Amino acid sequence: MKKVFCVGELLIDFVGQGGHPSLSKTDQFLKKAGGAPANVAAAVSRLGSQAYFVGAVGKDPFGNFLIETLSQEGVALHFLQQVPTFTTLAFVNLGVDGERDFVFSRGADQELNYDPSLSDQLTNQIVHFGAATSFLGGNLENTYSRYLDEAIAKGALISFDPNYRHDLHRFDIEDFIQKSLHFISKAHLIKLSEEEAKLIANSNHLEEACRFLHKQTSATICITLGKEGTLLSLDTEHQIKVPTIPIKAIDTTGSGDAFIGCLLATLSKSDSTDNLKDESWMTKAVNMANKAGAFTAQNYGAIAALPKEKDLL
Repeated sequence: MKKVFCVGELLIDFVGQGGHPSLSKTDQFLKKAGGAPANVAAAVSRLGSQAYFVGAVGKDPFGNFLIETLSQEGVALHFLQQVPTFTTLAFVNLGVDGERDFVFSRGADQELNYDPSLSDQLTNQIVHFGAATSFLGGNLENTYSRYLDEAIAKGALISFDPNYRHDLHRFDIEDFIQKSLHFISKAHLIKLSEEEAKLIANSNHLEEACRFLHKQTSATICITLGKEGTLLSLDTEHQIKVPTIPIKAIDTTGSGDAFIGCLLATLSKSDSTDNLKDESWMTKAVNMANKAGAFTAQNYGAIAALPKEKDLL
Protein backbone atom coordinates (compact mmCIF):
# COMPACT_ATOMS: atom_id res chain seq x y z
CA MET A 1 0.00 0.00 0.00
CA LYS A 2 1.32 3.43 -0.93
CA LYS A 3 1.57 6.24 1.61
CA VAL A 4 -0.23 9.51 0.85
CA PHE A 5 1.57 12.77 1.73
CA CYS A 6 -0.65 15.89 1.79
CA VAL A 7 1.14 19.24 1.59
CA GLY A 8 -0.39 22.61 2.45
CA GLU A 9 -2.44 24.35 5.12
CA LEU A 10 -4.06 23.23 8.36
CA LEU A 11 -6.31 25.84 9.98
CA ILE A 12 -9.35 26.60 12.07
CA ASP A 13 -12.66 26.93 10.24
CA PHE A 14 -15.10 29.12 12.14
CA VAL A 15 -18.34 28.01 10.51
CA GLY A 16 -21.16 30.56 10.66
CA GLN A 17 -24.44 29.38 12.14
CA GLY A 18 -28.00 30.47 11.43
CA GLY A 19 -28.06 30.49 7.62
CA HIS A 20 -27.38 34.23 7.30
CA PRO A 21 -26.87 35.63 3.77
CA SER A 22 -23.35 36.94 4.48
CA LEU A 23 -20.58 36.93 7.05
CA SER A 24 -21.42 40.52 7.98
CA LYS A 25 -24.74 39.28 9.41
CA THR A 26 -23.35 36.16 11.12
CA ASP A 27 -22.79 36.42 14.87
CA GLN A 28 -22.37 32.77 15.93
CA PHE A 29 -19.62 30.42 14.78
CA LEU A 30 -18.73 26.78 15.34
CA LYS A 31 -15.02 25.92 15.62
CA LYS A 32 -13.87 23.11 13.31
CA ALA A 33 -10.53 21.78 12.09
CA GLY A 34 -9.98 22.50 8.41
CA GLY A 35 -7.60 23.31 5.58
CA ALA A 36 -7.99 21.43 2.31
CA PRO A 37 -4.80 19.29 2.40
CA ALA A 38 -5.42 18.41 6.05
CA ASN A 39 -9.00 17.42 5.21
CA VAL A 40 -7.67 15.18 2.44
CA ALA A 41 -5.19 13.55 4.82
CA ALA A 42 -7.98 12.83 7.32
CA ALA A 43 -10.19 11.43 4.53
CA VAL A 44 -7.41 9.10 3.37
CA SER A 45 -6.83 7.90 6.94
CA ARG A 46 -10.53 7.32 7.65
CA LEU A 47 -10.70 5.15 4.55
CA GLY A 48 -7.95 2.82 5.69
CA SER A 49 -4.77 4.17 4.07
CA GLN A 50 -1.71 5.79 5.64
CA ALA A 51 -1.76 9.57 5.36
CA TYR A 52 0.94 12.06 6.31
CA PHE A 53 0.24 15.77 6.73
CA VAL A 54 2.98 18.26 5.79
CA GLY A 55 2.28 21.79 7.01
CA ALA A 56 2.57 24.29 9.89
CA VAL A 57 0.38 25.49 12.78
CA GLY A 58 1.00 27.93 15.60
CA LYS A 59 2.26 27.29 19.12
CA ASP A 60 -1.10 28.25 20.56
CA PRO A 61 -4.34 26.57 21.72
CA PHE A 62 -5.72 26.44 18.17
CA GLY A 63 -2.55 24.78 16.90
CA ASN A 64 -2.72 22.26 19.74
CA PHE A 65 -6.36 21.54 18.90
CA LEU A 66 -5.49 20.90 15.24
CA ILE A 67 -2.61 18.59 16.13
CA GLU A 68 -4.85 16.64 18.48
CA THR A 69 -7.58 16.41 15.83
CA LEU A 70 -5.33 14.98 13.13
CA SER A 71 -3.68 12.64 15.61
CA GLN A 72 -7.07 11.26 16.61
CA GLU A 73 -7.81 10.69 12.91
CA GLY A 74 -4.69 8.54 12.60
CA VAL A 75 -2.82 10.98 10.36
CA ALA A 76 0.97 10.76 10.70
CA LEU A 77 2.42 14.07 11.92
CA HIS A 78 6.17 13.49 11.49
CA PHE A 79 6.36 16.46 9.09
CA LEU A 80 3.96 18.86 10.82
CA GLN A 81 5.74 21.93 12.20
CA GLN A 82 4.63 24.12 15.10
CA VAL A 83 5.86 27.70 14.74
CA PRO A 84 5.63 30.95 16.78
CA THR A 85 3.21 32.61 14.30
CA PHE A 86 -0.47 32.39 15.28
CA THR A 87 -2.51 29.59 13.69
CA THR A 88 -4.30 30.45 10.44
CA LEU A 89 -8.07 31.07 10.71
CA ALA A 90 -10.87 30.91 8.14
CA PHE A 91 -14.36 32.31 8.69
CA VAL A 92 -16.91 30.42 6.62
CA ASN A 93 -20.47 31.51 5.90
CA LEU A 94 -23.01 28.91 4.84
CA GLY A 95 -25.98 29.84 2.65
CA VAL A 96 -29.30 28.03 2.83
CA ASP A 97 -28.12 25.68 0.05
CA GLY A 98 -24.95 24.72 1.93
CA GLU A 99 -22.67 26.76 -0.35
CA ARG A 100 -19.93 28.84 1.24
CA ASP A 101 -18.00 32.07 1.21
CA PHE A 102 -14.73 32.58 3.06
CA VAL A 103 -12.63 35.20 4.79
CA PHE A 104 -9.09 34.17 5.76
CA SER A 105 -6.77 35.42 8.49
CA ARG A 106 -3.42 33.96 7.45
CA GLY A 107 -0.85 32.97 9.97
CA ALA A 108 1.28 29.91 10.66
CA ASP A 109 0.49 27.99 7.46
CA GLN A 110 2.78 30.30 5.46
CA GLU A 111 5.78 29.49 7.71
CA LEU A 112 6.34 25.89 6.56
CA ASN A 113 10.08 25.23 6.22
CA TYR A 114 11.72 22.67 3.96
CA ASP A 115 12.51 19.38 5.74
CA PRO A 116 15.18 17.35 3.91
CA SER A 117 14.16 14.18 5.75
CA LEU A 118 10.87 14.11 3.84
CA SER A 119 12.51 13.53 0.46
CA ASP A 120 13.59 9.95 1.21
CA GLN A 121 10.03 9.05 2.16
CA LEU A 122 8.51 9.98 -1.20
CA THR A 123 9.89 7.23 -3.45
CA ASN A 124 7.01 5.66 -5.42
CA GLN A 125 4.45 7.07 -2.99
CA ILE A 126 1.56 9.52 -3.55
CA VAL A 127 1.98 13.26 -2.93
CA HIS A 128 -1.08 15.50 -2.93
CA PHE A 129 -0.72 19.26 -3.32
CA GLY A 130 -3.79 21.24 -2.21
CA ALA A 131 -2.98 24.80 -3.12
CA ALA A 132 -5.45 27.13 -1.35
CA THR A 133 -2.83 29.23 0.49
CA SER A 134 0.28 27.73 -1.10
CA PHE A 135 0.59 30.23 -3.97
CA LEU A 136 0.71 33.30 -1.74
CA GLY A 137 4.45 33.61 -1.21
CA GLY A 138 6.59 33.05 1.85
CA ASN A 139 8.22 29.86 3.07
CA LEU A 140 5.19 27.75 2.25
CA GLU A 141 5.24 28.52 -1.47
CA ASN A 142 8.98 27.90 -1.74
CA THR A 143 8.73 24.66 0.21
CA TYR A 144 5.66 23.56 -1.75
CA SER A 145 7.47 23.94 -5.08
CA ARG A 146 10.58 22.22 -3.78
CA TYR A 147 8.59 19.21 -2.63
CA LEU A 148 6.97 19.01 -6.07
CA ASP A 149 10.38 18.74 -7.71
CA GLU A 150 11.53 16.12 -5.21
CA ALA A 151 8.36 14.07 -5.54
CA ILE A 152 8.79 13.98 -9.31
CA ALA A 153 12.43 12.93 -8.93
CA LYS A 154 11.40 10.14 -6.55
CA GLY A 155 8.82 8.73 -8.96
CA ALA A 156 5.84 9.65 -6.80
CA LEU A 157 2.30 9.91 -8.15
CA ILE A 158 1.46 13.64 -8.13
CA SER A 159 -2.06 14.77 -7.26
CA PHE A 160 -3.09 18.43 -7.51
CA ASP A 161 -6.15 20.40 -6.43
CA PRO A 162 -5.87 24.19 -6.88
CA ASN A 163 -8.55 24.97 -4.26
CA TYR A 164 -9.27 28.44 -5.61
CA ARG A 165 -10.55 30.86 -2.97
CA HIS A 166 -11.63 34.27 -4.27
CA ASP A 167 -10.87 36.02 -0.98
CA LEU A 168 -7.24 34.85 -1.21
CA HIS A 169 -6.55 35.34 -4.90
CA ARG A 170 -8.84 38.17 -6.05
CA PHE A 171 -5.98 40.70 -6.22
CA ASP A 172 -3.94 38.67 -8.71
CA ILE A 173 -6.02 35.94 -10.32
CA GLU A 174 -3.60 35.62 -13.25
CA ASP A 175 -0.79 34.75 -10.83
CA PHE A 176 -2.95 31.97 -9.36
CA ILE A 177 -3.75 30.66 -12.85
CA GLN A 178 -0.13 30.55 -13.99
CA LYS A 179 1.06 28.82 -10.81
CA SER A 180 -1.80 26.31 -11.09
CA LEU A 181 -0.87 25.57 -14.70
CA HIS A 182 2.68 24.73 -13.63
CA PHE A 183 1.43 22.12 -11.17
CA ILE A 184 -1.16 20.88 -13.67
CA SER A 185 1.62 20.26 -16.18
CA LYS A 186 3.49 18.06 -13.66
CA ALA A 187 0.58 16.13 -12.14
CA HIS A 188 -0.73 12.64 -12.81
CA LEU A 189 -4.15 13.30 -11.25
CA ILE A 190 -5.96 16.65 -11.13
CA LYS A 191 -9.13 17.47 -9.24
CA LEU A 192 -10.97 20.68 -10.16
CA SER A 193 -14.35 22.21 -9.53
CA GLU A 194 -16.26 23.40 -12.59
CA GLU A 195 -15.53 27.00 -11.55
CA GLU A 196 -11.80 26.30 -11.32
CA ALA A 197 -11.65 24.51 -14.67
CA LYS A 198 -13.33 27.41 -16.46
CA LEU A 199 -11.24 30.02 -14.61
CA ILE A 200 -7.89 28.37 -15.35
CA ALA A 201 -8.83 27.68 -18.99
CA ASN A 202 -10.39 31.15 -19.45
CA SER A 203 -13.52 29.61 -20.93
CA ASN A 204 -17.23 29.61 -20.10
CA HIS A 205 -17.66 26.19 -21.71
CA LEU A 206 -16.66 23.09 -19.77
CA GLU A 207 -15.84 20.99 -22.85
CA GLU A 208 -13.57 23.74 -24.20
CA ALA A 209 -11.94 24.13 -20.79
CA CYS A 210 -11.28 20.41 -20.65
CA ARG A 211 -9.62 20.42 -24.07
CA PHE A 212 -7.41 23.31 -22.99
CA LEU A 213 -6.35 21.50 -19.83
CA HIS A 214 -5.41 18.34 -21.71
CA LYS A 215 -3.09 20.42 -23.87
CA GLN A 216 -1.22 21.35 -20.69
CA THR A 217 -1.00 17.90 -19.13
CA SER A 218 -1.16 14.16 -19.67
CA ALA A 219 -2.91 13.75 -16.30
CA THR A 220 -6.29 12.22 -15.62
CA ILE A 221 -8.69 15.05 -14.77
CA CYS A 222 -11.71 14.93 -12.45
CA ILE A 223 -14.02 17.96 -12.59
CA THR A 224 -16.61 17.93 -9.83
CA LEU A 225 -20.04 19.22 -10.85
CA GLY A 226 -21.97 19.31 -7.57
CA LYS A 227 -25.28 17.49 -7.79
CA GLU A 228 -24.50 16.56 -11.42
CA GLY A 229 -21.62 14.30 -10.32
CA THR A 230 -18.12 14.36 -11.79
CA LEU A 231 -16.71 14.67 -15.30
CA LEU A 232 -13.96 12.05 -15.57
CA SER A 233 -11.62 12.95 -18.42
CA LEU A 234 -8.78 10.57 -19.27
CA ASP A 235 -7.87 12.57 -22.37
CA THR A 236 -9.69 14.56 -25.06
CA GLU A 237 -11.20 11.37 -26.51
CA HIS A 238 -12.23 9.56 -23.32
CA GLN A 239 -14.67 11.40 -21.06
CA ILE A 240 -17.57 10.19 -18.96
CA LYS A 241 -19.93 11.90 -16.54
CA VAL A 242 -20.14 9.82 -13.37
CA PRO A 243 -23.38 10.56 -11.47
CA THR A 244 -23.57 11.12 -7.74
CA ILE A 245 -26.32 10.30 -5.26
CA PRO A 246 -29.10 12.82 -4.52
CA ILE A 247 -28.77 14.51 -1.13
CA LYS A 248 -29.87 17.59 0.79
CA ALA A 249 -26.63 19.53 1.28
CA ILE A 250 -26.13 21.09 4.71
CA ASP A 251 -22.48 22.16 4.44
CA THR A 252 -20.36 21.60 1.31
CA THR A 253 -17.15 22.52 3.17
CA GLY A 254 -14.80 19.59 2.70
CA SER A 255 -16.87 17.75 0.10
CA GLY A 256 -14.24 18.19 -2.60
CA ASP A 257 -11.55 17.13 -0.12
CA ALA A 258 -13.54 14.02 0.75
CA PHE A 259 -13.81 13.28 -2.98
CA ILE A 260 -10.08 13.48 -3.71
CA GLY A 261 -9.20 11.84 -0.39
CA CYS A 262 -11.36 8.85 -1.25
CA LEU A 263 -9.87 8.66 -4.73
CA LEU A 264 -6.32 8.79 -3.35
CA ALA A 265 -7.11 6.13 -0.74
CA THR A 266 -8.37 3.88 -3.53
CA LEU A 267 -5.26 4.56 -5.62
CA SER A 268 -2.99 3.89 -2.64
CA LYS A 269 -4.37 0.34 -2.46
CA SER A 270 -3.89 -0.24 -6.19
CA ASP A 271 -0.94 -2.19 -7.54
CA SER A 272 -0.52 -0.01 -10.63
CA THR A 273 -0.67 3.68 -11.49
CA ASP A 274 -1.86 2.53 -14.94
CA ASN A 275 -5.33 2.45 -13.38
CA LEU A 276 -5.43 6.22 -13.79
CA LYS A 277 -5.96 5.63 -17.52
CA ASP A 278 -8.27 2.63 -17.14
CA GLU A 279 -11.77 3.99 -17.81
CA SER A 280 -13.61 1.12 -16.10
CA TRP A 281 -11.41 1.20 -13.00
CA MET A 282 -11.49 4.99 -12.72
CA THR A 283 -15.27 5.13 -13.21
CA LYS A 284 -15.75 2.82 -10.22
CA ALA A 285 -13.23 4.80 -8.17
CA VAL A 286 -14.89 8.14 -9.01
CA ASN A 287 -18.31 6.70 -8.22
CA MET A 288 -17.06 5.84 -4.73
CA ALA A 289 -15.42 9.28 -4.40
CA ASN A 290 -18.73 10.93 -5.36
CA LYS A 291 -20.39 9.05 -2.50
CA ALA A 292 -17.70 10.31 -0.12
CA GLY A 293 -18.28 13.92 -1.20
CA ALA A 294 -22.04 13.58 -0.89
CA PHE A 295 -21.76 12.01 2.57
CA THR A 296 -19.61 14.90 3.81
CA ALA A 297 -22.02 17.55 2.47
CA GLN A 298 -24.78 16.20 4.71
CA ASN A 299 -22.98 17.20 7.92
CA TYR A 300 -21.33 20.31 9.38
CA GLY A 301 -17.60 20.87 9.27
CA ALA A 302 -14.98 19.17 7.12
CA ILE A 303 -12.96 16.59 9.04
CA ALA A 304 -15.80 15.82 11.43
CA ALA A 305 -18.11 15.06 8.49
CA LEU A 306 -15.78 12.75 6.53
CA PRO A 307 -16.92 9.17 5.84
CA LYS A 308 -15.40 5.93 7.05
CA GLU A 309 -15.24 2.81 4.90
CA LYS A 310 -18.51 1.46 6.30
CA ASP A 311 -20.33 4.64 5.28
CA LEU A 312 -19.60 4.05 1.59
CA LEU A 313 -20.77 0.44 1.32
